[in-house]
Amino acid sequence: MKSQIIIFILCLLFGISDSFSQDKILKTDKLVYKFNIKENIAPAIWRQTKQAFEAADSLKADLFLIHMNTYGGTVVDADSIRTRILNSKIPVVVFIDNNAASAGALISIACDRIYMRTGSSIGAATVVNQTGEKMPDKYQSYMRSTMRATAEAHGRDTIIAGQDTTYKWKRDPQIAEAMVDDRIFIPNVIDSGKILTFTPAEAVKNGFCEGICESVDEVLKLNEMENARIVEYKPTALEKFIGFMVNPIVSGILIMMILGGIYFEMQSPGIGFALGVAIVGAVLYFSPLYLEGLAANWEILLFVIGLILIALEIFVVPGFGITGISGITLAFTGLVLSLIKNVDFTFEHVNMADLLTAVGTVFIGSVAGIGLAIYLSQKLFTTEKGQFSHLSLKEVMSIKEGYVGVDPELMFLKGKKGIAVTTLRPSGKISIEGKNYDALAESGMIEKGTRIVVTRVETAQLYVEEE
Repeated sequence: MKSQIIIFILCLLFGISDSFSQDKILKTDKLVYKFNIKENIAPAIWRQTKQAFEAADSLKADLFLIHMNTYGGTVVDADSIRTRILNSKIPVVVFIDNNAASAGALISIACDRIYMRTGSSIGAATVVNQTGEKMPDKYQSYMRSTMRATAEAHGRDTIIAGQDTTYKWKRDPQIAEAMVDDRIFIPNVIDSGKILTFTPAEAVKNGFCEGICESVDEVLKLNEMENARIVEYKPTALEKFIGFMVNPIVSGILIMMILGGIYFEMQSPGIGFALGVAIVGAVLYFSPLYLEGLAANWEILLFVIGLILIALEIFVVPGFGITGISGITLAFTGLVLSLIKNVDFTFEHVNMADLLTAVGTVFIGSVAGIGLAIYLSQKLFTTEKGQFSHLSLKEVMSIKEGYVGVDPELMFLKGKKGIAVTTLRPSGKISIEGKNYDALAESGMIEKGTRIVVTRVETAQLYVEEE
């Protein structure tokens, strides 16, 4: 007893007691990081997956648990998620609460262990577009090879029977491929002409499910984690905001703000509220798409260059020609490309439905925005009872009433004589009674130093000819 007290006192003196007890707690305290996939697989889910794994790694979690219920989603994002799972140093298990279809099946097969609730299903990984129509075979070929490779990544079991050694896949690659290709026939598993989808019992029988569970607690118990601390990934406010802003309806409204604001601004002098609305709309439109991985730098640059060309056409280049058409084309293209999942100039994974949705969103938003701007400009400012009618000028200031829009001094220079201070080609500088004025030669060119006479004054412009 005395020796134990002495050891305890020594530990306190040297400050090692706490570290010993803390190490003991850390060794016995298991941690499970839980991540939910309960919506369509999309760029947002891939981004959240990366964040979840980074958090699990920093916490040194003992198990990564995916709680899944999805009908599928984009192949590109599903492939990125399954690659991250296969490269994880932390064991990854998935609990299929109801559905793991298409992209969800690919992600599930990548996990170290699969558990399914009674009544759930896994499979049906044929690549389809948004209307449910089967995509061409090149897409199916990519998905077939990805499913095979994912199943093969879990290796094989060695079976020794007497002198014979055989190998059996832990997850049969051909079964994984049958979830994509309806031409595959596997005896006692699937007939040709059908896409493979497993029930929990069928998945267990064929090695694609480690157990049937009714809750997350049961999954943890089977993995000896029933007493583990659970940390669940929670989407941040920014994640929720991005998810809301990339909705096509919201994107259309923002396009209305951008183009409507620009049009409205061009109808009024100076820089005002409408331009601010357009800028805010552009920031809210492109920022979430950029974070989502949809809008690339060059796509945003296309839009900006388009606006610059439109401005040049309006304020610099006379008439409307190639500059304006190019500007409109580039701006429209930049808005459309920012809504689709293309990689640089490669559109391999972009289907027609996504492209048509993007074009429709931008077109409707553009027409509605400009139309609304025209309507509001007339309704708010030009009518007698408009909400902001008091901000617009309605009185006509005519010359008959004594109003003039030029310096009155110029009106008295007609007939005055002077000298050309610079060469008039046909415009230049003249001097009358020791004061310089801008002037325009009536015809031809007037050399510097030539005596001149003012012939007329129109719209604040002096017209002269040689004396």
